[in-house]
Amino acid sequence: MLKEFKFLVSLHTKDNDFQVAQALAAEEAAHKLGVDAEIIFADNNAVDQSTQILKAIQNRPGSRPDAIVLEPVSGTALPQVARAACAAGIGWAVLNRDPEYLGELQKLASAPTFSVSSDHVEVGRIQGKQFAALLPRGGSILYLEGPPQSSSAQKRTAGMLETKPTNLRLVALKGRWTEQSAEQAVISWMKLATSKNKAIDLVAAQDDTMAMGARKAFDRMTAGDERARWLGLPYTGCDGQLGTGQEWVRQGWLAATIICRQWQGRPSKFLPRPCERGPGLRCEP
Repeated sequence: MLKEFKFLVSLHTKDNDFQVAQALAAEEAAHKLGVDAEIIFADNNAVDQSTQILKAIQNRPGSRPDAIVLEPVSGTALPQVARAACAAGIGWAVLNRDPEYLGELQKLASAPTFSVSSDHVEVGRIQGKQFAALLPRGGSILYLEGPPQSSSAQKRTAGMLETKPTNLRLVALKGRWTEQSAEQAVISWMKLATSKNKAIDLVAAQDDTMAMGARKAFDRMTAGDERARWLGLPYTGCDGQLGTGQEWVRQGWLAATIICRQWQGRPSKFLPRPCERGPGLRCEP
């Protein structure tokens, strides 16, 4: 009887459409290949992610995963945990990072060890070109970046700065790849005295959920003509998932997105309940 391979897939959070799409893709691949995949989320907490994975590695041999696939919350991509997996003969695959320790690990590993990533610099370059097309006469952009420790966020910013025209000025805020974090970041910025003198012409984010979080902040915190002005600005995001970013562009809530990858397939426990998404409307989990 053939052994059924076990995979552990560790992702950031269920509150981000791209992370959910990765869970769906892993589930679909496991179903197609006839392997077992346990998918866990770290709630954007690097310590929790490390603890969850170490617990799996330290299981008795028959209960350990054969391989671990993770998109790390931390910028370091958990080098000590990676070495523990390698010592236990467990495969190690890193998503959307290119950690420095991989070369060393590959020399010691008895199981496959590698990384897979989108070209985040090119994603940023495309977004910079979108800014130029949307604001041909220049202007100011409220720009929501991912976490500072995220190499994906850093690369998207670097690529955007390569192609952004010099007549476009940035006001940068930090989010955590979730709608709620972006909403809070914008609300905090609006409370600053310096924000009152900023004439923003476009609101952009490094992913679609953060762009929608910004919309919600302006919907909640403004009224009348001011609200109409903020919600009438162009909003852009990245990732372009089929049921979220692409749909929000079709509905006019986003002016543009960038399709990095999309998932289509059978129904899954990770799919949210159908709901309307738009300014002022929330989707319950």
